[in-house]
Amino acid sequence: MTNPALSHGWLNLKQPKYQTIVADPPWKYSANPAPLRSGGRGASAEHHYPTMSNAELAEMPVGEIADDQAHLYMWVTNPRLVGDYRGKRDVTPFDIVEAWGFRPITMLTWVKPGRGGTGWYFRGQTEHVIFGTRGKLGIPAAVREPNVFTAKRSRHSAKPQDFFDLVERVSPGPRLEMFARNARPGWDVWGNEAPNPVDVELGPAA
Repeated sequence: MTNPALSHGWLNLKQPKYQTIVADPPWKYSANPAPLRSGGRGASAEHHYPTMSNAELAEMPVGEIADDQAHLYMWVTNPRLVGDYRGKRDVTPFDIVEAWGFRPITMLTWVKPGRGGTGWYFRGQTEHVIFGTRGKLGIPAAVREPNVFTAKRSRHSAKPQDFFDLVERVSPGPRLEMFARNARPGWDVWGNEAPNPVDVELGPAA
């Protein structure tokens, strides 16, 4: 049975291959999320959208839609940096990057000003992006940027416009945002909540 997070299915190329891919995976945090306390949606990702395990994410054939020379930006939260929702490290986010055909190079960090955030041990004020490359596509010295940016948080899981502006300054098109929620000028978007998602045939791999 196909995971509901993949109701659009698997990605199969029907357009030029992408040189820049941004992915904000629906990380799984619990197989049995705690019930809501007061009728709200709660902080758990499972209360907001269908999630996927690390192993399911690694199986996505993203490499098939990436150009031989490409950049990947994959968002990852602090709890998922070290393993999957069961605390196991058999498939890490870095393994997913490699399974998608990219080599992990470095990380970017989003600093969220103000107090707040969730976390069992520390209140999360940061979120990270694993940057990976395919082939020999670098970033020219003249346009290299700091790997830390500060921007206010907004609704659950939404990523700041400052990040996308940075990507557009340093990474070439064509560009794809996976697991997108909004349209983005000059980008293709794909995901359950994406408006007018890119024309890809999506279904379980044969």
